[in-house]
Amino acid sequence: MSDLGAGAVDMPGADEGAGMPDWEKRFRAPRVSLPDWAEDAPDRSLFVSNATGTYELYAWDRATGGQRQVTDRANGTTDGLLSPDGEWIWWFNDTDGDEFGVWMRQPFAGGTDEPAVAGLEASYPAGIALARDGRMSVVGRSTDEDGSTIHVVGAPGADPVEIYRHRESAGVGDLSRDGSLIAVEHTEHGDAMHSTLRVIRPDGSTVAELDDTEGGTVELGLEVLGFAPVDGDTRLLVGHQRRGRWEPMVWDVASGKETDLTLDLPGDVSAEWYPDGSALLIVHSFEARSELFRYVFASSELIEVETPKGSVSGATARPDGSVEYLWSSAAEPPVVRSTTGGVVLDPPGMKAPASVPVEDVWVEGPGGRVHALVQKPAGTTGPLPTVFEIHGGPTWHDSDAFAAGPAAWVDHGYAVVRVNYRGSTGYGREWTDALKHRVGLIELEDIAAVRERAVTSGLADPARIVLAGGSWGGYLTLLGIGTQPDAWALGLAAVPVADYVTAYHDEMEALKAMDRTLLGGTPEEVPERFEASSPLTYVDAVKAPVYISAGVNDPRCPIRQIDNYVDRLKAREAVHEVYRYDAGHGSLVVDERIKQVRLELDFTGRHLR
Repeated sequence: MSDLGAGAVDMPGADEGAGMPDWEKRFRAPRVSLPDWAEDAPDRSLFVSNATGTYELYAWDRATGGQRQVTDRANGTTDGLLSPDGEWIWWFNDTDGDEFGVWMRQPFAGGTDEPAVAGLEASYPAGIALARDGRMSVVGRSTDEDGSTIHVVGAPGADPVEIYRHRESAGVGDLSRDGSLIAVEHTEHGDAMHSTLRVIRPDGSTVAELDDTEGGTVELGLEVLGFAPVDGDTRLLVGHQRRGRWEPMVWDVASGKETDLTLDLPGDVSAEWYPDGSALLIVHSFEARSELFRYVFASSELIEVETPKGSVSGATARPDGSVEYLWSSAAEPPVVRSTTGGVVLDPPGMKAPASVPVEDVWVEGPGGRVHALVQKPAGTTGPLPTVFEIHGGPTWHDSDAFAAGPAAWVDHGYAVVRVNYRGSTGYGREWTDALKHRVGLIELEDIAAVRERAVTSGLADPARIVLAGGSWGGYLTLLGIGTQPDAWALGLAAVPVADYVTAYHDEMEALKAMDRTLLGGTPEEVPERFEASSPLTYVDAVKAPVYISAGVNDPRCPIRQIDNYVDRLKAREAVHEVYRYDAGHGSLVVDERIKQVRLELDFTGRHLR
């Protein structure tokens, strides 16, 4: 890895894609994330790029224009942050994507990596915050043995001091600018979907608590959005769900005063501080698209920050008042823009080809109107072979954003349908929280309703509909082809839950907590619910050919439970193929991602009439 210099990162040349199909170009074209920047050294930035063919961290000195690669690992690195003074880059060092490891650090200008926190064993990360003066860090950890712990570490080399411990999930939210206050998100009440907040001092003593309850039961979530970036300011920006959707408010943790912000926006709202603390940068997400606003405290004025129609995947306000944001649409590849009018980072080399726009479809489902996004090859009419590409999460949603996977299917003549089923975010708290107890079956009811519309509208050929997805989408794929065996011609499941009971026992602790919340207990406490929601229960009913891909180091959907499902397919000689790869919950290596898409396209081409 080179030292920081005036040159740009070496990226693939523009002619490298000659003769390459468009779908592959979309994966190979250089991409960059929204750059993070150091609070007290804003010219020093950190971003993620696939410039070398693997997603890694890169340092960028805006003053000189110099960029350099920070990490270089076989399976990639994406988790990193800058110290507020810009002197250090912290990055998380796991093993081949298993998400279990320790924090390392490296000088911004380059040099040898060193353990960032001596005395802490490997764990799953649970939040981190760094003090401005570099003399303190707050590190959240999660392990199967200890549950959640939070540690304060003084100067480099000092022993860490444990200030928090609980069996349920918890993590570091933020550290105040003067380092005197630590915001913690926790689920000590046992509801992993709705956090409550506690502010503590570095010695672990409690300053303030905030929780939202209905009828004595915690049902509304809270999230830490960040302390005010002003010395001595005890205001904490908090996300809440009191009006049925995510909105920000300001909580003064010293006085207890809560300042509600009535923004009159219909969708979910997140926010971050402008650097001087006088305003908020608002991100409003509604019906699969997003937009930006500036909220000014002095006048209570909400001012639109103009962006193209599509999705903003991240945004940050700079010290000069400008806003940088990562934007894309289903048709247009992602780009980091600035409100100054320019492109912030424009990596040289091959450009990702455009795709086709999405069409919005609303379908009446058993739990209300279901929103689906449809793409199809330009100039085609149905009925078409159709892929239902189901998103993961489940607390996530598909949006009008660029995605190379669906675009690949469209290039090969398929229509693509993506469904924001009950359990998805972006449609209000009730829609997200509807996913309880009948896990998996609820989502499939909504997917079935959209499938019916796709057929009756003439879009989809009913004999050539593929159910596909990754993570929770892979889980719904296996559950769908077992509970709705006549509806789907093929199943393509990437890193799925296949045997829910074994998955629960083998997965990382934070996901155990989530499953207890979704299903109402452990497999021993509610065995009938786990059985009803497990794809393994219905494996003998599967008629469609099945393709499964799995990471052997996956801590979220571990390999043993997938093997259990595959063994049952083998026992009945069902048509199936399995691809195992050396990574975790997906891959950060471009060649590996392309290989997996190619395998899915090939499997579908061979088995779909």
